[in-house]
Amino acid sequence: MKLNNTDRDLALLQGTWEQVAHEANGTACAPDEFSDAVTKFDGNEYTVARPDGTVLVKGTIRLDATTIPRQAVLVRIAGLDQGKVFPAIYTITDDSLVLAAANDRHGSAPTDFKTEIGQFLRRFVRTRSRH
Repeated sequence: MKLNNTDRDLALLQGTWEQVAHEANGTACAPDEFSDAVTKFDGNEYTVARPDGTVLVKGTIRLDATTIPRQAVLVRIAGLDQGKVFPAIYTITDDSLVLAAANDRHGSAPTDFKTEIGQFLRRFVRTRSRH
C-alpha cells in the first residue's frame, strides 16, 4: 500500500529529536527549560522530557501534508500549557524538523518559518545517540 504525504511525514516524525534552536515573537531565544530536553514521537503522540526522565510536556500532533506550507495542530495534554492548542506549520526530512506555531488557538499559524508577535519556532535534529 502506497503512503500518502501525510502518512509519510508521520512515519518520518517517529523517534527522538533534540532541539537545536528556538525563536519567539521574531527573536532568537536564550536556552530555556526545553533546551536540554528531547522530544519523542510515537504515533501521533509526543513527550518532551529532560535527560533525567522528567516529563515537561505530553501532547498529540495532527499533520496535514496536503497544504503549502504543511500544517500541524499540536494539543498539549499534560504539563506546561495543558489543554492549549497550537496551530502550526512544519517541514521535515530524515534528520531535520522545524515547527513554527501560534502561541495559542486564537493566534494565526505562521505562514513561513520566521516568527512574528504571538508565534514560536523550534528547530530539531534527529537524535541517534543514547536517547
